[in-house]
Amino acid sequence: MTRAELIERLLDIKREKGWSWKQICSKIGDMSPVLITGALLGQMKLTKPQAAKAAELFGLSKSEEALLNEVPYRGAQMPPTDPLIYRFYELVMVNGPALKALIEEEFGDGIMSAIDFDLAIERLPDPKGDRVKLTMSGKFLPYKYYGATGNAQTSGYKED
Repeated sequence: MTRAELIERLLDIKREKGWSWKQICSKIGDMSPVLITGALLGQMKLTKPQAAKAAELFGLSKSEEALLNEVPYRGAQMPPTDPLIYRFYELVMVNGPALKALIEEEFGDGIMSAIDFDLAIERLPDPKGDRVKLTMSGKFLPYKYYGATGNAQTSGYKED
């Protein structure tokens, strides 16, 4: 079975049972709902204990369970064509330069990890229409620079 076939099978079972992602994530547990949902949609992997819980929940075979624990091929077509996902792409294109400048001013020359990373989503009631609140938290990783000798390492940003 391919990962794409497994994803379709999981989605079919989810629809058939009338489960929400929230219900599924609470039964698998021990990780962010964004990560668990992402794993079941093929973009992340579950730990072996989580894959076992998912396999029991969905009635999967041992090979399907093992597939949930394998490293996936991540990513998709760029730019994305789904309107909701495209808005995230647009958000980064429009706000990315300002976020980069502000992060560099606060932390120095480096990046925010998308691997050592947490993402949370919540609904905020609003009389003008409910709002989606996303909270991102990624470890700051400074770029490493090497001295003139090629072996004297200094890390990150230094103010003189």
